[in-house]
Amino acid sequence: MYSTDLTQTQWQFIKKALDFDDRKRKYDLLVIWNAILYLVKTGCQWRLLPC
Repeated sequence: MYSTDLTQTQWQFIKKALDFDDRKRKYDLLVIWNAILYLVKTGCQWRLLPC
């Protein structure tokens, strides 16, 4: 877990506010949001994100 990761409470708020449909996805949206927040905070390149 990184300091930029969303808490479950924050994620539930975003999920409800953006009204995501419940379709099956290849990747979990929470993981994608956490990666984007990490990228914005650190300024690293997308391909250099930690696994």
